[in-house]
Amino acid sequence: MNVTYISLKGHVEIEKYRYFYFFMMLTVYILIVCSNCTIISLIVIHKNLHEPMYIFIAGLLTNSVLFSTNIYPKLLADFLSREQVISFQACLFQILVFYSFSCSEFLLLAAMSYDRYVSICKPLQYAIIMRKTIVFILLGLAWIVPVCHLVVPVVGNVKSELCSFTLNGIFCNNSINYLFCAGSKALLTFGLVTLFNIVILPMLFVIFTYVKILTVVYKSCREVRRKAAQTCLPHLLVLVNYSCLMIYDIIIIRLESNFSKTTRFIMTLQMIMYNPLCNPIIYGLKMTEIYKHLKKLLYKGPPKKKKSKKLRDFKQ
Repeated sequence: MNVTYISLKGHVEIEKYRYFYFFMMLTVYILIVCSNCTIISLIVIHKNLHEPMYIFIAGLLTNSVLFSTNIYPKLLADFLSREQVISFQACLFQILVFYSFSCSEFLLLAAMSYDRYVSICKPLQYAIIMRKTIVFILLGLAWIVPVCHLVVPVVGNVKSELCSFTLNGIFCNNSINYLFCAGSKALLTFGLVTLFNIVILPMLFVIFTYVKILTVVYKSCREVRRKAAQTCLPHLLVLVNYSCLMIYDIIIIRLESNFSKTTRFIMTLQMIMYNPLCNPIIYGLKMTEIYKHLKKLLYKGPPKKKKSKKLRDFKQ
C-alpha cells in the first residue's frame, strides 16, 4: 500500500529546544486535562449544578479536552522525533477533528447564550423551554452539525493530487489547501457556506441574544443586573477569547507569507494553549456556585476537634 507523507515544517529550532518544547507542552496538556476535568467532575457530582447552564459549561469543557487531545499527543511525539511527518490520510482526519471541535465551541456558546436569554428575558417559561431533553438535543447538535458540514470537503480532498509535501505548520489545518495541484471551486463554495453556517451565524446569534439581554437588564433593578453580569460575563469572555484565536488561524493561513516562521509558531501555540487553559479558569472563578465547590475541594480546613466528655460535663 502506498502511503503519502507530509512534512510539518512549522517548528522553530526543534533540534536545539526539542526537550524544552516537549516538557513545556506536556505540562500544558496535563494542566488542560486536569483543570477541565476537575470542573466537569464538580458539575457531575453536585446535584445543585445539574442545571442547563452548568451542563452546557461541562459540554464546553469536554470540547476543550477533546480538541486538545486531537493536537497534543501528535505534537509531543513530533518534538522527540527526528522527522516531523504525518500521513496524508491522518492529516485530513486531524483537520476534520480540529475544525469540528473548533466550530462546536461556537455552537455551544450560542446554546449557552440562548439559555441565558430565556433565563433572564423569559424567567416564567424557563423550566418549560429549557428542559433536560432540549439541553441534551442542543449538546448533541453542537457536536454533530459541524462534523456533517466538514466531512464533505475532507472526503472530497481524499483523492486530490498533491504538488507539494511540505506544510508550513506544526499540525494539520487549512494550509493543506496550498499543497493541492488544483483547487475545487465546488469545495471552496461549500467551505464558505460551512463557515457561515457554523461560525458566523452562531456568532451573530450570540450578539443578538446578548443585545436583547442587555436591553431587558438595563430596565431592571440592580440585583437583576448583578446576577446577569455574573452569569453572562464568563460566556462573553470565552466568546471574545475564542473569536480572537480563530482570527489568528485565518491570519496564519491567508497571510502566512507576511509572517516570519517564529511568529507563526508562537501564534499557533497561543491558539492551542490559551482557550483550553482559560475556560476552566474563567468558569471556575467567575461562576459563583462552581467556585464554592472548587473552594471546598481545594481549601479543605483541618477537621474540627471533638470536645472530650469530661470537658462537656465540666461546662454543664
